[in-house]
Order: sequence, then C-alpha cells, then structure tokens
Amino acid sequence: MKIFETHAHFDDECYDEDREILIDEMIGENGIIESIVNVGASFKGCKDSVELANKYDQIYAAIGLHPEDIESLDDEVIEWLTNQVKTNEKVVAIGEIGLDYHYDEPDRELQKEAFKRQLILASDLNKPIIIHSRDACKDTLDILRDTLDTSGEHVYKNGGIIHCYSYSKEAALDFLDLGFYIGVGGVVTFKNAKKLKEAVKVIPLDRLVLETDSPYMAPEPHRGSRNDSRNIQYVAEKIAELKEVSAQEIIDITNQNAKKLFWRN
Repeated sequence: MKIFETHAHFDDECYDEDREILIDEMIGENGIIESIVNVGASFKGCKDSVELANKYDQIYAAIGLHPEDIESLDDEVIEWLTNQVKTNEKVVAIGEIGLDYHYDEPDRELQKEAFKRQLILASDLNKPIIIHSRDACKDTLDILRDTLDTSGEHVYKNGGIIHCYSYSKEAALDFLDLGFYIGVGGVVTFKNAKKLKEAVKVIPLDRLVLETDSPYMAPEPHRGSRNDSRNIQYVAEKIAELKEVSAQEIIDITNQNAKKLFWRN
C-alpha cells in the first residue's frame, strides 16, 4: 500500500530545478506515495501550495501563516485564506500555524494573537488545523483550550495535527485529549530523539500520522540531505520498531487516520 504524506513543502525553492521529476517519482505509477498535503508557511508558500494542489490530483494544500511569518497576517490575507477554503476543495486544512519560542522574534504576544486569529478562522470554516509548536507547549495548549470561535465553540472541535511533535509523552496525552493527531517525521530515527521515541510508544496507533516536513528533517540514513516524501518509509519502519508491529500495519493505520482527518470519512 502507498503512503499518505501529511506534511511537506514542495513549493520550496530548493526543488525548483527538479520539482516535476521528483513529484512524478513520488506519486507516479511506481512511486510509494498515495497523497501529499503540501503545507503553506508564508503567504507566497500558501499560494504556491494551492497551485501545486490544483496541478496534481494526489497533492492537497494546507494554508496558513507560520509563526515566523505572522507580520504578513492582515485582513487581505485572511480574506484570501477564507476564499480559498470556501471555493477550492483541494484545500483541506489551515496550517501551519502556531507558536515558535525557539528565538526571541517574532514577539510572543504577536504570535499568540496571530495563532488565535487563524484558529478562529479554521473553526469558523470547519477545517482541521496543522500546528507548529516549538518550545511553546504550555501556551499552545492553553490557547487551544481557551479560544472560542465566533459561534462560541472550541477552536479544536475539528481536530488537526501537532506537526513534527517534539514534546514529552505526558504532553502528547494532553493534545490527544483535545482530539489531535500526532505528526511524526524523520526526527524519530535520530539516535538522540529519546523523548520523542518514548512519546511514540504511548500514543495509540489510531492517533498517529506520518510526515517528512520535506525539504527539512531528513531521516537516517539520509540525515542532513534534502528530504523528500520517499523517505517516509524510514519513519514508518522506526515507528513499527518502537510499537513492535509491522511497517505495513503502521502505513495502513496512519493512512486511515489521515483520510479520516482530511476527508472526514
């Protein structure tokens, strides 16, 4: 069975020279990838993600502004995001949005406000969310729990993915309680990823999804190189090892999970 890739950035300029060839190798007749969600981060990245989704049947788009790009989030961007969700069935989620406290900038209060604004947008539009959260676990959870949409409903009601999960197994349970899936990528193959491996062991199989975050975070044995979705098989194999099941079972169940989230079936 082919694999559902829930998070990649094939709009990135590092693919400009060979994008079409690479995509054909991934999703073509002999490729191992069934579907790809190409995730916007900047406003340009969102537009490019939609273009890719419109061009390829097996590629879908998630659109939203990454915490590093929140200064671009204005009424015009919100209007564009809204229009895309309402008119384009290939847009399946709002993301990646969230909080990143690894560096001092952008200002954390501005990050929080942009996160809340996009959460409310996603909830109002009944779309799942793809969350980027780095060094910001408590604030991410607090905002998810406390923010209501314009109808007074919790913004986590449509679920989503905690992308590139990096927190503890205890925090994973908190996100699971809110109905989220946990996105696991190449980091799980790294020797020093002890905390993530412990978390994967306690996360139920029906709450995991596979991702690569291409072009970043290439798994072993390709760590440090430009990543692409073909490497997702190494992620599946490592999770299978940690869960003591077959890689095929991991692929089967995570495919079902992704389709349940994005297609609502």
